[in-house]
Amino acid sequence: MSELGSMKDISDFVVRAVDGARDVSAPFHHVTFDRFFPPDLYRQMTATLPDAADYRPMSGRARENDLADGTPTRVKIDLFPEYTRALPPEKRAVWDLVGRVLCSSELQAAFVRRMAPGLRARFGAGYDKVGLFPIPVLTRDIAGYHIAPHTDTHWKGITVLIYLPRDAATAHIGTVLHRRAADGSLERAGKGQFLPNSGFAFAVGDESWHSVDPVGPEVTTRDLIILQYFVDSGLQRILRNRGKRLGNMVLNSVRQLARNFQ
Repeated sequence: MSELGSMKDISDFVVRAVDGARDVSAPFHHVTFDRFFPPDLYRQMTATLPDAADYRPMSGRARENDLADGTPTRVKIDLFPEYTRALPPEKRAVWDLVGRVLCSSELQAAFVRRMAPGLRARFGAGYDKVGLFPIPVLTRDIAGYHIAPHTDTHWKGITVLIYLPRDAATAHIGTVLHRRAADGSLERAGKGQFLPNSGFAFAVGDESWHSVDPVGPEVTTRDLIILQYFVDSGLQRILRNRGKRLGNMVLNSVRQLARNFQ
């Protein structure tokens, strides 16, 4: 790990990035950052992005965007050891480390601190005692992907988006934020720039409306990390979160076996 940096040093760096992120109150409270990972690690990440065959299709809303021939426009790799172990050694070293950093308790505590306004509004004074279960996902979008305005399911407590372009050539494909107009309709209230090592985070709530405009043919891939903290309080949520990870692990193992026998 010496070339990549120690997990502690990287964890300390990303925690400082969250603590130093900019507060934005409109159209809903969120924080933005423009240097999330250490620069050397970020260069390693963009140089070792997995091959197309290493990803699997997303479920849910993303399946509505499949191309006419069935090609998914959004695919993913969960950044857990049971997924990254299938990558070639040089890629596995990078993405296993990134996944472990994103699941660290120190980073989770930093996001809870910064998301206090939204979490308090949703959960009350004891918001910082609500259990959270981190799921870091490396996603890839291609031309044709889009998603309509939505707030994220209430199974989630915090959503973090970390953009992974190599340069600023596709800055126009950032996430769109929305607010309620006086007549109750949704209107665009801003659009983030899709810039290297940048992104934003928000507490999931009834006002956290966001979307992605259709990705155009000028975009080869739209790569990003979606770090989602699922609410992990109460038996139903605890079982659901762990059961979902176990189920995905089994499905991925079957997929890898099938791929190996092709």
